[in-house]
Formats: sequence, C-alpha cells, structure tokens
Amino acid sequence: MIFRQLFDSVSGTYSYLLASRAGGEALILDPVLEKADRYCQLLRELDLRLVKAVDTHLHADHVTGLGELRDRTQCITIMGEQSKADVVSMRVSDGDKVTVEGVSLDVMYTPGHTDDSYSYLMGDRVFTGDTLLIRGTGRTDFQNGSSRAQYESIFNRLLKLPEETLVFPAHDYKGDTVSTIGEEKRYNPRLQVRNVDEYIELMANLKLPNPKMMDVAVPANMHVGLHQEDLAKQGLALTARDAINSLGRPDILLVDLREAGERAKHGTISGALHAPYPGIAESLKPGGMLREVAAATGRRVVFFCAFGERSAMAVAAAKNAGLANTAHIEGGIDAWKKVGGPVVRESK
Repeated sequence: MIFRQLFDSVSGTYSYLLASRAGGEALILDPVLEKADRYCQLLRELDLRLVKAVDTHLHADHVTGLGELRDRTQCITIMGEQSKADVVSMRVSDGDKVTVEGVSLDVMYTPGHTDDSYSYLMGDRVFTGDTLLIRGTGRTDFQNGSSRAQYESIFNRLLKLPEETLVFPAHDYKGDTVSTIGEEKRYNPRLQVRNVDEYIELMANLKLPNPKMMDVAVPANMHVGLHQEDLAKQGLALTARDAINSLGRPDILLVDLREAGERAKHGTISGALHAPYPGIAESLKPGGMLREVAAATGRRVVFFCAFGERSAMAVAAAKNAGLANTAHIEGGIDAWKKVGGPVVRESK
C-alpha cells in the first residue's frame, strides 16, 4: 500500500495520495492548486497513474487542484452530489464507493461544515475532510453550514466507527497529523457536550474571522469544469437532443464511459457499448477494442459520461491516438435525461 500525507503550509491543508502498488492507479484527496507540481513529481517518482482526484467539500481556504490535475493527468474529478461546483466528472452520494485498482473508499455524507461535506472510509482509516478535525471540528457558519447537521454527522456517523479507526482530516493548524476515533471521543474539547443544543451553542460562540482566501477560493472552486464549448465549435460535440435523434443510426456507435456503479444507479442508453474511462488509453491503442470496432465498422464513435467531462477528455485522447471520427454528448447523461432522453434501468 502506498500512502502519502502531503501538507500545504499556507492553508494548513492535508492532501492524501493512495495507491495499492508501485506502477498502479492512484487517487488523491483534497489536492491544493499550488502543490500540483509536487503531486505530479511524486506520481512520476512512485511510478503511479493518477486516475481520480476527490474533494471532500467545496473549500473556502484554498483553490482546489482538481481542475489542474485533470488537465495534466486526464484524471476523473469527484465531489458529492450536493456540490455547487459547475462540473466534476463524477458526483457521489452516501453509500457509494470510490475505487481505483486495489483501493476502495466508502462514501459517507457528513454535512455540517458545509452542505456538501463528505468523509471517506478506507478500512482502518477515515478521511474526515473538515467535518472532524484533530481536537476540533469544522466551523459551521458559512456555505450552508449547520451545527445541528454536523452534530449528527459526528456523533451518529463518525464516532460510531471503531475506536481504533485512524482519523486523517483535511486540515490542521497545530502540527498534528493523525488521531483516532477513540482519542477524539475522549480529548476533543468540542465533543464534550451533553446534547445537540449544547453543541449548537458552542459553535455559535466561536466568533471566527472568515478564511483569508475565502473571497478568491469559493468562486474559483465553483468553476473547475472543462470548457466543452471548444469541442462544439470544432464540430466534435452533439447536443443531448441531437444525440437522441441519432439513436439507432447505423453509422454511430455510442460509448458509455461511466463506471458500473454509475450505470446501475442512473441507468444506461440502449445499444451503447460500455468502456469505462480509466481504460480509454488502452482501448484506443492499435489492437484496442474501440480502435478495432471503429476500424471494422466505420462508425463514428460518440462518447458519453455523467456530465461530459470524461467524454470531452476521451475525444481529445482519441484525436491524439489518431482516431479522428469521434464526438461526445455535451453535458452527458445528465443533459440527456433533462431533455427526455430514454434511459434503460439495469435489472438486478
């Protein structure tokens, strides 16, 4: 197991790089924009391929590295379904799993610090974002924060985990790097309350100044999406309505880049070939499935995903691989559904 805790001293942010083996797929949690060079250097040194970048919530104290890492590594960007970010590749909800080769994170919705705050549980450790900090808790006085929701998230979700579970937060300002659920139960001063009303009163009287970066970070972090209009201008995009009208056409091959869990949850498009995005480079190589199918049939490959991010990157990857006759569905299956496109539910 490769596990690296990386620190940004300016914002007090911890980012976490996870992979099961050298040479394998990697995932990063809560990357900071200014540290992108360091992350990419470490990925090269450890011979890792970044497949997913996750933000636990919309940050107010630093600009996220999600967009930069996506542009540099073509990774999948992930946030919770409540996030106000314009476009991320994948949105998760409570009970989902985020996986890369050999690594699986259980998704826990833990609102309170913000309304889009999530924690991620991996075996003996939990990444708590800003919900539960070491000897503290995330503030609840902006971004639809709620002390009541945070109390529920902490006392009825996180503190129900085994006491030996390691706690890795997204921030620390005192130099602590890790704690445990048991330690926090006993020694976290904000958790020594008798009930939710006491917790709400405690949080209401913190009187904290706004984060120094808040006016810059929040707007920037809401606009991390790819500019899909560029592909449309090049004639490499179909609107959802155009795509619906092309259903059944013999000259078009629809390719679904989503993961199996997304397809089960949100449905599929009839007749589409399933080729999950992380394997796109292999699929487009000479001898790869998509390249062979396109060559054998002469059909135009039209990629789609959840919101159009992965499919836009797939069009670029296809172009780089010498496969010119491709396009994608702008806005993905989300846009498809909004204009009444038919969806097939997979039978269990």
